[in-house]
Amino acid sequence: MNQNSLNNLQLSINGFGRLLTLIGFVWLLTALGLGWLIKSFFVLLGLLLLAPVVAFFAFQWWLKKNLIQSACPVCSYEFTGINQAEIQCPNCGEPLQVEQGRFKRMTPSGTIDVEAVEVSAQTIDEG
Repeated sequence: MNQNSLNNLQLSINGFGRLLTLIGFVWLLTALGLGWLIKSFFVLLGLLLLAPVVAFFAFQWWLKKNLIQSACPVCSYEFTGINQAEIQCPNCGEPLQVEQGRFKRMTPSGTIDVEAVEVSAQTIDEG
């Protein structure tokens, strides 16, 4: 007998044979009381397939809740920021704080922030 004949032996299982082998393997594990192993594998596989879908929808919900679009109180440039974050206006460079869905200027303590109001000139007749 040739010693290399065992090295040349090839196991080739096609289509239906693979399915039968898989079923036989599953049957053997369940017969040995290891069915929990297969069930655990399928649960883990299901979680791995479900986790990205849940994460995608959770991220969309978080963005809808925390993404704020408003105008800069200094230059009126409209842009987007994340709620409760400190950002800088991309147009004028003013440091801003996002609070309650609006951008507010970050001023040092003791600074009084006022808004200028334009008053039109009126003629008063004194009579």
